[in-house]
Amino acid sequence: MTEGLLYIGLDLGTSGMKGVALASDGSVAARSQAAYLTRRPSPRAAEQDATDWIRAIKSVVTELGRQSDPESWVGIGLSGMLPTLVTLDSEAVPNGPALTWEDSRADSQGEQLRERVGAEAVYLATGQWLDGRYLLPMFQRITDEEPARAAVTAAICSAKDYLFLYLTGVFATDPSTASGFGCYELKSGAWAAPLLSASATTLPGGVPRLPEILPSNATRPLKPEVATAMGLPEGLPICLGAADSVLGALGLGVKADGEVAYVAGTSSVILGVSSRLVFDPSHRYLITPMAEDGIWGLEMDLLATGSSLAWLGGMISQSRSVGAVGELAANLDPEDAPVFLPYLGGGEQGALWDPVLQGALIGLSLRHDRGHVARALLNGIVLESRRCLAVLDEAGLPPLAIHLAGGSAAVPGFARELADATRRRVSVPPDGDTDSSAAGAAMLVARALPMPGTPARKAAVSSGEIEPDAGRSAVWDRLFARHDRALAAVRTFFEGAQEEEQVE
Repeated sequence: MTEGLLYIGLDLGTSGMKGVALASDGSVAARSQAAYLTRRPSPRAAEQDATDWIRAIKSVVTELGRQSDPESWVGIGLSGMLPTLVTLDSEAVPNGPALTWEDSRADSQGEQLRERVGAEAVYLATGQWLDGRYLLPMFQRITDEEPARAAVTAAICSAKDYLFLYLTGVFATDPSTASGFGCYELKSGAWAAPLLSASATTLPGGVPRLPEILPSNATRPLKPEVATAMGLPEGLPICLGAADSVLGALGLGVKADGEVAYVAGTSSVILGVSSRLVFDPSHRYLITPMAEDGIWGLEMDLLATGSSLAWLGGMISQSRSVGAVGELAANLDPEDAPVFLPYLGGGEQGALWDPVLQGALIGLSLRHDRGHVARALLNGIVLESRRCLAVLDEAGLPPLAIHLAGGSAAVPGFARELADATRRRVSVPPDGDTDSSAAGAAMLVARALPMPGTPARKAAVSSGEIEPDAGRSAVWDRLFARHDRALAAVRTFFEGAQEEEQVE
């Protein structure tokens, strides 16, 4: 077992929970993870069972406790995916499956809410572009399609909020997680009355109770019964935490204007740090409050990157390993691959915000093999990442380094290609670290509960700084032009198909 004070971070991700114990010098003293299932009972649906999260947290905490002494734990910080809707009955018990951010069944409800309030007004108030992946539209769809469930829903919250409620008995959210409800007002730091009023007009029971908004570093004691069940010290402080994107940036040491956190998991979060609240006239990025007051994350999320790589790995190599796809694509010329538009998640966000887009493979011929298809998918992900980074340039942020973490950090050549395509330096963490959000949650505990002689974790140490190659950047310029021509053609096709469906 390890000795000394430890800070625990738990990250409730899309496919599983990760946990780390950070020592006072920032090193990882223990780590653990536990997976859970996403159920897809119908097209565009993505559901999870909140009790699976509780089982995961017990498993992860138990394993961390096996590797370290829980009596040395200073506190536990939480990080979580968003938006993910949890509906609660009057006893604060989930009354149906949680709907994750991959669930896009409420797109029409999101569009209707935007129209009632005014799309531009919503964006300027919340920094968000409401679609079907936000909690208010998600609950509206439940009201429309599952009225019995809606009738017994007393409160709604996000996934991390539910964990905090389970651990402490306190019903609260933080500003970054609140942004996923679709009704958090950036400037006031409160729930936006016009959006709540507009939602209430179409909800027979009105808007259910929402959590109290507290600072990310707020702490509350662990409930005695939970402490006993998990073998933890009674009253152990639990830090409310923040969104996984925000704490991923913190865990990577990203804090200066223009630095970018690129966290590649099931999706890829691309977040540029800004000390100014700056809106995009074309609403291509979202604005997320960071864990520190007055700092903002200009955020774009590519919906299906790690999930697409795993899907393709299972299709062409019988392995859902992201690395297997990278190995197939290794040493192939990016210009020799067909065009792969990587919109496999049902629409795309990123910098495009188009719910109609679907994936497409264009230019396939008999000379191509599975390696070329793998190469094409990686090309598509790199090029959509380049699109997002170009938007941050337009926002006036200095083009500083991209700090890469997550599954893509382990794909051979990905960091090099990202540097060449975006003309930015790319920093890769040691050993392709995939625990940045959990580490950020632990770091937040260190800030919230500073102990004598216990400094907060230092910025993540890089295992390599990759500078862009001007010659290779020209190659990616040509690839991007080809990619955009294909996008224009496919967008026209799918928009036409949607119009035909509406006529029928």
